[in-house]
Amino acid sequence: MAGKKARQRVSYVIENTRASAGGHRLGVLGVAVDTDNSILYSGGRDGVVCAWDLNCTKKKPPSTESGSASKFRAQTQAHMHSINDIVLAKNNTALVSASSDLTVKVWRPLSEENAEAQSIGAHADYANRLAVPPSDMGLNWVASGGLDRKVCLWDLNGAGKTLEIDVKGDDKPEKGSVYALSVGHNVLAVGSPEKTVRLYDPRSGSRISKLVGHVDNVRSILIDDSGDTILSASADKTIKMWSIKNGRCMYTFTMHDEAVWSLYSDDPRLGVFYSSDRSGLVAKTDIRGSIEDMDDGLSLAVAKDHTGVFKVIAADGNIWTAAAQSSINRWDDINIDEYAYLRDSFRRQRGASTASSRTRPTSIPIAGSTAKKEVSSNSILRVSNTSPLPLRIGTDPDSHTAAEIVTTKMSELVIEQPDLEVKPIHQLPAETIEGQFGLLKHKLLNDRRRVLTLDTAGEVLMWDLLKCKPLESFGKQHLEDVEKVVNTREAVAPWCGIDLSSGNLTVVLEQYNCFDAEVYADELNLEEPLEFREDQRISLGRWILRYLFAGLIDEEIRRDEDYRQKLNQGVEKRQAATRANAPTSIPLPKPGISGWESSEQATTPKANSLQVPPMTPGLAIHQATPGPVPPLPGVPGASSPLSPLEPRTSHTGRPSGDKEDYFSSTIGPADTAVKPSGTPAAPAAPEADEKNKDKGKDKAGDGAKSPSTPFGKKFRMTFGTKKLGRSASQTTQENPAVTNEKAEESESSSSHEKEVEDNFYGVIQRIRNEYEKQLAESPDKIVETRLTPSLPSETPVLKLPPKTKVIIQEETSGSVANVYEGTVESVGTDADIIEQKGPMWLGQVLLQNQATFKDPVKISFVLQPIGDLPPVASADGNNRLNANRMLRVRKILSYVAERIEQLPDEPDKDALKPEEYLELYCNEQLLDPLMSLATLRTHVWKGGNDIVLHYKSNGRKEIRPSPQPLAEPGPEAEGSQVTSATAGAASSGTPGQAV
Repeated sequence: MAGKKARQRVSYVIENTRASAGGHRLGVLGVAVDTDNSILYSGGRDGVVCAWDLNCTKKKPPSTESGSASKFRAQTQAHMHSINDIVLAKNNTALVSASSDLTVKVWRPLSEENAEAQSIGAHADYANRLAVPPSDMGLNWVASGGLDRKVCLWDLNGAGKTLEIDVKGDDKPEKGSVYALSVGHNVLAVGSPEKTVRLYDPRSGSRISKLVGHVDNVRSILIDDSGDTILSASADKTIKMWSIKNGRCMYTFTMHDEAVWSLYSDDPRLGVFYSSDRSGLVAKTDIRGSIEDMDDGLSLAVAKDHTGVFKVIAADGNIWTAAAQSSINRWDDINIDEYAYLRDSFRRQRGASTASSRTRPTSIPIAGSTAKKEVSSNSILRVSNTSPLPLRIGTDPDSHTAAEIVTTKMSELVIEQPDLEVKPIHQLPAETIEGQFGLLKHKLLNDRRRVLTLDTAGEVLMWDLLKCKPLESFGKQHLEDVEKVVNTREAVAPWCGIDLSSGNLTVVLEQYNCFDAEVYADELNLEEPLEFREDQRISLGRWILRYLFAGLIDEEIRRDEDYRQKLNQGVEKRQAATRANAPTSIPLPKPGISGWESSEQATTPKANSLQVPPMTPGLAIHQATPGPVPPLPGVPGASSPLSPLEPRTSHTGRPSGDKEDYFSSTIGPADTAVKPSGTPAAPAAPEADEKNKDKGKDKAGDGAKSPSTPFGKKFRMTFGTKKLGRSASQTTQENPAVTNEKAEESESSSSHEKEVEDNFYGVIQRIRNEYEKQLAESPDKIVETRLTPSLPSETPVLKLPPKTKVIIQEETSGSVANVYEGTVESVGTDADIIEQKGPMWLGQVLLQNQATFKDPVKISFVLQPIGDLPPVASADGNNRLNANRMLRVRKILSYVAERIEQLPDEPDKDALKPEEYLELYCNEQLLDPLMSLATLRTHVWKGGNDIVLHYKSNGRKEIRPSPQPLAEPGPEAEGSQVTSATAGAASSGTPGQAV
């Protein structure tokens, strides 16, 4: 087989049809402004990039229509995970985004040809930060930094990676994750949890130097046009100014009281810059002048958002903040020059005493010039700890103003102002660009088909995971309160995961558990009623996959027909030549000639024709003798899988004796699943062949007889005649030739099997190899299709919304990457992509109806009578049993009736069913006949030991006890219902609670 691929999974996204277009569903992490075209771009945790037309720039005065100056322009679902950063490149014609889905993508919103974002690169872990070189350099690349400790340069035209820089930490490599990135004319700067700023040459990737001084993660970096001065913001609440030439920190700013998350400046020399922190504070700082005058710098609190500001950006007299909410706030910018008089005031009063007792105003007055603006002293931020001015004060009218002279001792500062309150100049934003409501929390209900979600507006919604749509809204309530009302008493195995990282409901299907959950067909509320076999079960994972990829299946059937048509052209020519040379008369064989058979040709069932669907594992009840046994790995409360003495399973995973199993359903004499293509048929056992030769007449006669017991007639049961007590080793030793023959055949067939790709297309290759093999062996036989997708009787028709997103993901180191993104209506046209990118297990499920089989989970229980009913214990007094976790109570009652009751010779169709005259109790609760063992253990028994069940008669029928116990069937008898397990097959101990 070709190279092994990484583990892959399938996801699909259920979107709320009531949500309006435009806007983010979760927090916004990045913003960028195209001033030439008056467009604001935003990227959020929901993976969406939005474009907004701005009507509030200097070129366009603010609009008063509808109370909003900005209008939604366009959006694209660029990523399926959080967008961590966005930047504009190539003269604002390309928007680049970096995401937690590992990819770096470019979206060209001004181009009509590129409506979707295109991937230009990928990291091995989250792509976290982006930076572009100065526009005057005319370069065509973007730099991205990831949590994989790499900085990569990507060609914007899709030519791939042009340079990779390893930025892992010196002491601890994991500290090299990139949390800040900036590119200057001749330097590339990287900030990380290593608490340093590393400098590299963007042309060669060689390291230049390292700037050490921060004591926490570096979150944002700015580089001036000269390439010598750097500003770095850190989670240590400081901003530092560095000189690259001198390799040292020139100044430390401490105007923030929380971790500083973002920096922005459009000043070539970084003389004026903006900063935002974890508390939501946005500050504007003016440090124009010499280094000696830095203490006289002016920093003003411009605005404060409700939550931490991840990104701040300013343009054309406006400031935009991206925060944890789905909306974007626009604030009016301030002209820092209008507050320059404050700096002069600071200089005049430097060095004076703070002991003045005069009452001072709480704001600084305008000193004769209309260009000066009054500002509250609590809006002025102290630039650094070394700066004596200003001193922020409280709201006490007797407290000092911002022009107050302060002491030079830091101890006195701390004592004088224990509680400082910052009052930003703008209390409210000038505009809020509203977002949508995204999902924050979920609760999967017990039926595993419905899920409750809580969104950012506090509304609770219930969704159907199989119909892919919301079912009901419960308004603004607590999620737990709604759960108590709508939840049911069921116990269905986990089969999917729920992911709300994009703000939408994403359902994740993994190969190794998506087929674990089964439900009874009679419990489903189907739009189009179908006739099902009794107690037929449906796999939820198989069901939804069948209709997520319905268009793909139709396309593969069409391609298969075209492929076989070409193969069959040669067959038809040979058949025509044979007919042309056919003899004029055909001698008919004489009656009685042995070996003559009808040669009527049988065709292989086509994909859309009737075929017998493979059944799920049987529901037989087995006696279990006490003895220790390890529980099934990963499944609490379940006993061991099928023991060596229980019926063996076929290649479909169904016990070979299920066709006579009244605990499963009987579908007729042709109870065989379609054999998977490429799987050699198991050879018949020599011992069985010998028995057929010696007892051919007896077997034929036995086959025509009815079962020996009346109850066996009623349930069409067949019991063997071998006695109990043989061990598994004895059984194996009696038929050594069978095992050897199978092993030899398997080894021989595998050595001649052609290699196929380890993807979806590999399944198609195997099928086509079978076609070629048939042509080689039977060149005159028409090649029939080997595609056998599931039928509506096994996967009832689901009408899914055509726009439902379908995603194929591949596991990578630390995360998952999307290898295919499409919709339910586009999977057919994307067949070529899915064939190459999709996993092989998906092809096996869709095209051959073969799912990954696991041994059925079994639960142990004890049956005890109430009243004068006889016990069901075996001859040695053992009444401990085990059965599939999906076994229903009514099947247990049927088993009880078989063991204790004398049934009539001829079954009466009007006779009461066992569940109509027998009752089963657990913990003194009467059990519903349709309840499964799994539900019983989870919601009624609620314990770790064997379930104790009591049965009694309700008096509706007189029970005639059986005159003698039924003979125990032999462990190898085909179709046997009750077999004795070896001491190691079940435990009388305390198995854990079943799933």
